[in-house]
Amino acid sequence: MARSLTRRQVLGLGGLALGGAAFSTWRQAQAAPLAAGAAGLGLPPRGDRRLVLISDLNASYGSTSYIPEVGQGITLIPSLRPDLVMCAGDMVAGQKASLGTTQLQAMWAGFDRQVLRPLRRAGLPFVPAMGNHDASSSLAGGRYVFERERQEASRYWRRQQGDLGLTYADASGFPFFYSVLQGGLFLLVLDASSAQIPAEQLRWAERSLTSAGARGARRRLVMGHLPLLGVSQGRDTAGNVLAQSLELRRLLERTQVEAYISGHQHAYYPGRLGQLDLIQLGALGSGPRRLLGQSVAPFQTLTVLDYVWSRGLRRDSTVNMRTRQLLDPGQLPPRLSDSRGRTQMRRSAATGG
Repeated sequence: MARSLTRRQVLGLGGLALGGAAFSTWRQAQAAPLAAGAAGLGLPPRGDRRLVLISDLNASYGSTSYIPEVGQGITLIPSLRPDLVMCAGDMVAGQKASLGTTQLQAMWAGFDRQVLRPLRRAGLPFVPAMGNHDASSSLAGGRYVFERERQEASRYWRRQQGDLGLTYADASGFPFFYSVLQGGLFLLVLDASSAQIPAEQLRWAERSLTSAGARGARRRLVMGHLPLLGVSQGRDTAGNVLAQSLELRRLLERTQVEAYISGHQHAYYPGRLGQLDLIQLGALGSGPRRLLGQSVAPFQTLTVLDYVWSRGLRRDSTVNMRTRQLLDPGQLPPRLSDSRGRTQMRRSAATGG
């Protein structure tokens, strides 16, 4: 019965889901033009290290398929020749109590087939962070509201743990919180799948970021799903940003973290708050949103970071996946202020340090 249900789920949902040979044929049909298009995107020269950042891939609750922009993005990524792909969460479409175990497993199977396996077959290491639709850490009465979703996410990712191409510094909390030392970069992933990060996890983060491995890395990056500040319309509210944003910001500044990478807001904005860069990723999947105070139609995005070690430089480039063109940062507002009056400045596309 489980096999029959999963097949119906994969083949259903408006015909968007593609499985087996059909999915392979679809990917091959897209691969040539998208690979050719990578050269025409206008990206800066590839640095000593290149990272691709994606977030918020999911469609409607329970979906086992993804909108075309996700498939196109996954097809495009290998042609960009990154050293690492990082995903800031919402890889599947959970956070609904009525979703049963069979459906949750089908969702992760869809992600595996359509997102993770193509990237790993291309030899690309993959760093995941849990989002609220993957494995929400929301609590009620001292228990996880979506305990079943956390269990299924944990089962899926623990099976993948040794096959992600990662060198773990501390995998004791994987897949919810962990750290990686990869190509001169120290990457710390937080369980920011709800607005509350437990105090013990913040203490763990501080120990990790002051460890010898972190101190010896060229750069330190932290990734979690929810952001420090609201940047998009409809998401600048309690519950959609981290409650401990000031505490976390001070911790990251104190430990000389270069940037906090987040998703959830479904709108791209490269910000600067105090001494910390805020790389707020847009959605690659469904439901892109407008930035605060802006009327420009929203769009899906994919972001590339290039590090040039000899110049101490990082270049950020973001692709509008609807137009297949690079986003001009100068078209973004020079500053954004949230509902609490906290203001972040737009950061330059090229950052030294």
